[in-house]
Amino acid sequence: YQYLSRYKRKKDLDHFLFIPERTEGTEEECLKLLLEFCGRRNPSWTELSNFTHFLNFQLSKCEKSVFCSPAVGKDFQGF
Repeated sequence: YQYLSRYKRKKDLDHFLFIPERTEGTEEECLKLLLEFCGRRNPSWTELSNFTHFLNFQLSKCEKSVFCSPAVGKDFQGF
C-alpha cells in the first residue's frame, strides 16, 4: 500500500523509509488502491491475493538489489 499510494501521488519512491509495522490509510483506501492497480476489471479475492503477493515479492527483491541501493546514487535513479 505504501508504494502504490506514493506512486499514485507521484512521490519519490527511491528515498522513503518503508516500515511494514506502520499502518497507513484505512482498509477501504487500501482495497480501492489495490483494485485500481490490479489490472483486472472485477478481480476475485484470489486475483487480488496473487497480485499483492507478486507485488510484494517484486518490491522485496527491488529493495535488496544493489542497483536500487543508495550506493549507486543518481546513476540508476528511479530504476
